[in-house]
Amino acid sequence: MSKNPAVTMNWMIPRTLFGPEHTDFRTTVRRFFAEEVTPHRERFETQQHVDRELWRKAGALGLLCPTMPESYGGSGVDRRFSMILMEEQAYAGDSGCGFALHSDIVANYIQHFGTPAQKEHWLPRMASGDTITAIAMTEPGTGSDLQNVQTRAHRHGDHYILNGSKIFITNGYLSDLVIVVARTEDASGAAALSLLLVESGSPGFSKGMPLKKIGMKAQDTCELFFQDVSVPVTSRLGEEGMGFIMLMQELAWERLMIAIMCMAGAEYALAETLAYVQQRKVFGKPVASFQNTRFTLAELKTEIQIGRVFVDRCMEQLLESTLQIDAAAAAKYWCSDLLSKVVDACVQLHGGYGYMLDYPIARAWIDMRANRIYGGTNEIMKEIISRTL
Repeated sequence: MSKNPAVTMNWMIPRTLFGPEHTDFRTTVRRFFAEEVTPHRERFETQQHVDRELWRKAGALGLLCPTMPESYGGSGVDRRFSMILMEEQAYAGDSGCGFALHSDIVANYIQHFGTPAQKEHWLPRMASGDTITAIAMTEPGTGSDLQNVQTRAHRHGDHYILNGSKIFITNGYLSDLVIVVARTEDASGAAALSLLLVESGSPGFSKGMPLKKIGMKAQDTCELFFQDVSVPVTSRLGEEGMGFIMLMQELAWERLMIAIMCMAGAEYALAETLAYVQQRKVFGKPVASFQNTRFTLAELKTEIQIGRVFVDRCMEQLLESTLQIDAAAAAKYWCSDLLSKVVDACVQLHGGYGYMLDYPIARAWIDMRANRIYGGTNEIMKEIISRTL
């Protein structure tokens, strides 16, 4: 097994997306995961969430909310730095840290749609790691169909009274602040949805225990319950009834984020497998010497390189503000499907050891499956793409 697969990826196609400042940042991020995350993975998985102190350590190094303006505690850099954070997390074989959702989804909603008071209050706390955030969209009976949200917030004077429940909420158990998607009018459909900032500790707001998942066991995921929770109108993000429109504006980036993590995960899996088949012997020869192994690895390398070029191009378009919804959907579905193929083939090349959790490839196998589900299922991605034809 390779101890640091990220440094053995000399088979990867050269990339032109990054400069020297990105290389320096990558070194810091890699060291953080090697020193602060990997040694504690077993404990994090047992308790089903990372330590709260880990968030503060990440904040102290500038690893949280890096794209936020410096005036709000961020570094004011572009999303290539966020990309590096996601890639290095995948190269470390980690699926527990919910930093990306906190920094690149929740923080973006607050920065783009929050009032000056909301931004000044929450963003510095998010950048430091003192406030952990989540976004609550999915409900027990509502997944990809956000227009069918049943959680309701009826207005009474200068407050909303919030009732409902949410499920599969990343960072939910440790969360201090949650963006809740709720229906603020009796009308059906998207026009009645609003986004509310709800603080943990609010009377009537409770959390379930972390959910027992197949994989991603160190990632904090739970149910949230709202019973007559009083939410000030001043805690609404943007205008009432504009929630669906705000959600749609960020979906291209959120889906590209999944593609980024999937491609890095595929590169990690192949790197681990290359190291394994070169040292593992069968019938007196390295597994890597057999034609079946060589052809399998050649196929995986080729498809990974194709995916890498596409994702990097999507990132360039994102930086140019030209990334289209269908391109992001294509990246999300194709790269998550590819990750499944790569990891499954790599497990097979490990033989029986591929089924042992002592080996990184086994952990990758159980962790990767959710990528084809969250962020909108891959079937929904194909529906989005088909509408452009």
